[in-house]
Amino acid sequence: MHRFYIPNMTCGGCAKSVTKALQSVDPQAPIEIDTPSREVRIESALDESAFLTALSKAGYPDKQ
Repeated sequence: MHRFYIPNMTCGGCAKSVTKALQSVDPQAPIEIDTPSREVRIESALDESAFLTALSKAGYPDKQ
């Protein structure tokens, strides 16, 4: 499972954009989004760097 903290994910619209970005990498992966804590969890065997790249391109860079 990968966990990301996304400080600029502040609303439901942001969460949808983040979900879309992550699904572009692994469409079948289960995604859990907690907007109030700005955390995203995704269960995937794919490399974390692919998700980080997709998030960054969508305007939602991860802050470890």
